[in-house]
Amino acid sequence: MLSKDDIFKEYLTSKKLKFTPERQAILNRVFENHKHFEADELLVDLRLNDLKISKATIYRTLALLVKSGLLREVIFGERHAHYEHVYGHEHHDHLVCNGCGKIIEFTEHRIEKLQDEVCRKNKFKADSHRLQIQGLCEDCWEKNENAVE
Repeated sequence: MLSKDDIFKEYLTSKKLKFTPERQAILNRVFENHKHFEADELLVDLRLNDLKISKATIYRTLALLVKSGLLREVIFGERHAHYEHVYGHEHHDHLVCNGCGKIIEFTEHRIEKLQDEVCRKNKFKADSHRLQIQGLCEDCWEKNENAVE
């Protein structure tokens, strides 16, 4: 199995792009964190660690990491994306609380099987899918119930 660095280097080479020290630093920081993150959070993290990388470079590198299959965008809200790294992780989907913003990851093999059946039936080859369910987590749901009473 190729390392994340090798996968990214191969992707960049295929696009005639360079594996720069800035891209290496971004790749390293992204994979040191195992939580969902926003580009601006990554910018702050890099700056706090004395890595002076422009915001534009961060956004471009995140897009390249997504296209290389190492990252994926998971949440689209408030006009910005959240990311998570997927290298070495089983596919999962998300429940997103509209109240507190909590993200619950889940894996449901029946959804995966149904997706495969739908693709087969429609003679379609899927590259990926993203399932995100919006609603209220148990804590926020209970707060709303208690507020009504």
